[in-house]
Amino acid sequence: MIKREKPWAVRAAVGLLVTIVPAVAQNTFTFNMVVAAGAKACLPNATATVKITPVGAVDVMDVFVSGLPARTDFDFFVIQVPKTPFGIAWYQGDIQTDGTGHGHGQFIGRFSIETFSVAIGSAPAPVVFNNGPFPDASLNPPFNPIQMYHLGLWFNNPNAAREIGCSANVTPFNGDHNAGIQVLNTSNFADDQGPLRNVQ
Repeated sequence: MIKREKPWAVRAAVGLLVTIVPAVAQNTFTFNMVVAAGAKACLPNATATVKITPVGAVDVMDVFVSGLPARTDFDFFVIQVPKTPFGIAWYQGDIQTDGTGHGHGQFIGRFSIETFSVAIGSAPAPVVFNNGPFPDASLNPPFNPIQMYHLGLWFNNPNAAREIGCSANVTPFNGDHNAGIQVLNTSNFADDQGPLRNVQ
């Protein structure tokens, strides 16, 4: 038997939603990312605007990039510190630019003062990508909770970086661990005061 909601209950629920949504929008936190030191010579105008909106049990993060090469793939990470050695890093997803060098990525997760990684013990890890300079580890090191409040964007392919005059150095910051250099980061915030720390 299908249970039908009473019309007044539906209207009340819609009214509550209309009341809550503006309150959520008021809690949006917006900040900028800046061009990484290694990309300043080849991408001096690269920038990004990040908007984080808490929505109940998750946060929605919108990243708008500009000043990048057209039709190019980039990889987006949450990181412990904005510059090398980066510390702990978590792969969030990809951002692809259009014909004008603009792009947008939307990510849903926990992007706030509670963002952290932890390994309470060592455990076997699958070795999937074992070729190249950054092969998978087969065992993780244990570590206490580490808060991660910074963001970084990398070229997905070092050849794409070389084509516009950037360094072709290889880094592990893509799914196959053969990415290019970092393009944007949040080094406009102190190492221990990354922007995600401001989202309660």
